[in-house]
Amino acid sequence: MRRRLIIVFLVPLVLVLTVLGGAYAWSAARSVQQEFYAEQLGDLSYFVTGARQALLSGSTEVFDGEVQRYRELYGTRVVIVDRTGRPWAPADADPVFDSPDVDAQIKLALSGRRGELPQNALPWQFTDLSLVEPVFDGGDVIGAVVMSASVDVPRAEIGRQWLLIVTVAALVIAAGLLVVFRLAGWVLRPVRRLDQAMEAMERGDMEARIADDTGPAELHRMILMFNRMADEIERVVARQQEFALNASHELRNPLNALLLRVEVLAADLGETGAADVEKIREEGQRMTRILDTLLGFARGAVRESDFEDVDLSALLARRAEAWREVASRKDIVLQLDSARVRARVDEAIVESALDAVIDNAVKFSAEGGLIELSADRVDGGARISVRDHGPGLAPAELEQAADRFWRSPRNQNVRGSGLGLAIATDLLRSVGGRLEVASPEGGGLAVSFTLPAAEDR
Repeated sequence: MRRRLIIVFLVPLVLVLTVLGGAYAWSAARSVQQEFYAEQLGDLSYFVTGARQALLSGSTEVFDGEVQRYRELYGTRVVIVDRTGRPWAPADADPVFDSPDVDAQIKLALSGRRGELPQNALPWQFTDLSLVEPVFDGGDVIGAVVMSASVDVPRAEIGRQWLLIVTVAALVIAAGLLVVFRLAGWVLRPVRRLDQAMEAMERGDMEARIADDTGPAELHRMILMFNRMADEIERVVARQQEFALNASHELRNPLNALLLRVEVLAADLGETGAADVEKIREEGQRMTRILDTLLGFARGAVRESDFEDVDLSALLARRAEAWREVASRKDIVLQLDSARVRARVDEAIVESALDAVIDNAVKFSAEGGLIELSADRVDGGARISVRDHGPGLAPAELEQAADRFWRSPRNQNVRGSGLGLAIATDLLRSVGGRLEVASPEGGGLAVSFTLPAAEDR
């Protein structure tokens, strides 16, 4: 986002500076060239007066001295040509004007006409200047003055001014970049703090808030609304935790009382029914473990450090045996087919998720149906699958199957609340797993868990 803001501010600034700087640079170059031409024309007019006197008097002594001093001072050469176009003064003049352009200007001047000034050009096209002015005596042309000037000085002046323009533009861009960085930081600071606060709340820090005086005034309302929302979420989570603690207290007491009565009943029955009593005791203890795990999950206290390597094939066999009696009431067969595979998870959470899925499978299977349970290895982890042969779901309904309280319109008369797969999804997510729902060939529904693999030993 910072990059986009910098581009939005900086690109127009660079474009404006380029246009204005280019226009000023061209204007400066033209100004230097015109000033140079004006100076040369003024000097040429002066030498035309001296050349007239020299030509009329036939003496070049005065003219030679002036031309020599001028050349030493400015590096510009001045020559008088006679009516035939041959160099006449200074005395050491030789026919060096062999340029076709200069020859054409001399001929034009000796015919009594003046040549046109050169047009403005770019500095690298700005070449040495040659000017020719006719010398009149009355109405007759008696010669011409040729001036050949170097453009090194004006070219250097143009380069200096252009360098100054580039330097100023660079400084303005640097200053603009600094201002944009500061402005972007000021504008985005509350957005970053909002992102950090939301991330903190996602990690479970319900006290994350943002200072009201952060950033521009336009964002203060958003910050205020976020803080209010965070307060409300904190209150809701606190009420949920209180409910979980109360539920723990209320459920644990009758569960403990039930287990005590089972122990008394076991003593009274002796060996008779001992196997059934043992199953009840195991289920009661399992309910205690599930209650502790679910309460920890509700408080966000499920930590990876509490995970352990779990034998999924053994876990699947235990839960299949526990559900076999319930399934037999509808003559449903639980078919177990699993390899020895392990995953690093919280065992009670996986058991709870598996129970929710098996409960759905039994609920929606027809009388005399088949439920297939399997566990196998997959890339990067392990998988548990539960496949029934019930009515299944349409492809468009699969994405909604794990939503809370969602039920297929075809199954509205079947008991249930539509929370089973949603709860299983949340439980698996807490241990780094995921739940997938698919419609296999042959009908029914296939629900699979993908879990983290156990550590290599």
